[in-house]
Amino acid sequence: MPADNIFLQVEQLAREHLAQQAASAGLLEPLFEITVVKNSRVIPPCAKPVAIEAQDSRSLQRMRFVASCPVPGGWRYEMLARAVVTAKVVVTTAPVTANTPLQAGDITLARRDVTLISDSVSSIPAVVAQSSRRSLRAGEVLREGQLASPVLVKSGSAVNIVAHREQIQVSMAGEAMDAGAAGEVIRVRNASSGTIIRARVLETGLVEPADIGGK
Repeated sequence: MPADNIFLQVEQLAREHLAQQAASAGLLEPLFEITVVKNSRVIPPCAKPVAIEAQDSRSLQRMRFVASCPVPGGWRYEMLARAVVTAKVVVTTAPVTANTPLQAGDITLARRDVTLISDSVSSIPAVVAQSSRRSLRAGEVLREGQLASPVLVKSGSAVNIVAHREQIQVSMAGEAMDAGAAGEVIRVRNASSGTIIRARVLETGLVEPADIGGK
């Protein structure tokens, strides 16, 4: 098999691995640019079809593959491919202040290089009302790791504790001892008994006992 065909096979296998990774990451309309590194080494001919296998494709800039000639005494060479991945991701349309809930007008979808970004976001509804832990410039890619859900219950604020059991709903007043976002479990003091319970935040000022219902 000519060396050029081997390079094409490596490129195709790299593209397949990238497509799988992009699908797992939920990337929107991903595009791949792949370069198989060639050197002055002469690849000998092989009496059988050359086998190509992935050795390590985790680093997109150093995807390693092995080409081998499957005959007694055959050769085995490591091949290196470099990839650039672009996709449509959520970016800011204007400067964003830290810890300020994002509005739909603050963000848009745009194609960006995400080769070195493993936690980009591809859905605008998924980040609306969330806030960034740091200030962002216009045009920056939003990353899941820098986003936080808005605080719905503040420490020391009055809350309503609602418990559901079968067809019965019980509601009582309480005081939040911790701050919490939707779905987080915080400590809440029952206003009438003084008992401290673990409660899950449902919405602003509303919690439920963490050991009853919930997710």
